[in-house]
Amino acid sequence: MRWGGGREIEEERIDEILELIWTLRERGITDLDQLLEEGKDLEAKSILRVMIRDDLFDVEDNRVILKERGEEKAREIIRRHRLTERLLSEIFELSEEVVEQEACKLEHILSPGVTESVCTFLGHPPTCIHGKPIPRGECCAKFKKEMKPLVIPLEELGLGEEGRIVFITPRSHQRLDRLSALGIVPGSILRMHQRNPSYVLQIGETTLALDGEVVRDIYVKKVKD
Repeated sequence: MRWGGGREIEEERIDEILELIWTLRERGITDLDQLLEEGKDLEAKSILRVMIRDDLFDVEDNRVILKERGEEKAREIIRRHRLTERLLSEIFELSEEVVEQEACKLEHILSPGVTESVCTFLGHPPTCIHGKPIPRGECCAKFKKEMKPLVIPLEELGLGEEGRIVFITPRSHQRLDRLSALGIVPGSILRMHQRNPSYVLQIGETTLALDGEVVRDIYVKKVKD
């Protein structure tokens, strides 16, 4: 027999409301009425009362403001969800719909230790598969190397090795547009031909020379022989 089922369901609802508050805030929305509208399927009104009691957020001038405890809890939920999206997409290559469904389940149960291991394994990705930022963790600050990352900076690719581009973190949209025009987009396969004095890469039938500053924006997953 499973005890505490009601409380577990309530905790999941709280997690989902915190996730909603965070994602709405990313869109510049902090209005309480909008939150209630977006969260109507999550029984938002009743759950919000519990969250106020638990000191997770405040409402000022009809604006929802996460308190310290709520901010940290929401941050961890978002981190788990977006890392799980990366894991399921990059390793298991599941469809976007399945990835979203499973990430919504796993975000409630991953332990802090497992979350850090997933992040390290993926090479500390800065964004989810939709380009939204993944909150940093302790492992990102410490750059732990105990586990070999699945995703690495392109500059770490060995001579003659191939890597599939997973994500790009350019300093500007202009740089991203320039890379795209060269065929350097997520999913493309690059081969490392030279590292000094500049990086020489092959993509398809094209050979490109890129400086280190540009190369450091590109992350790849090694292609096995």
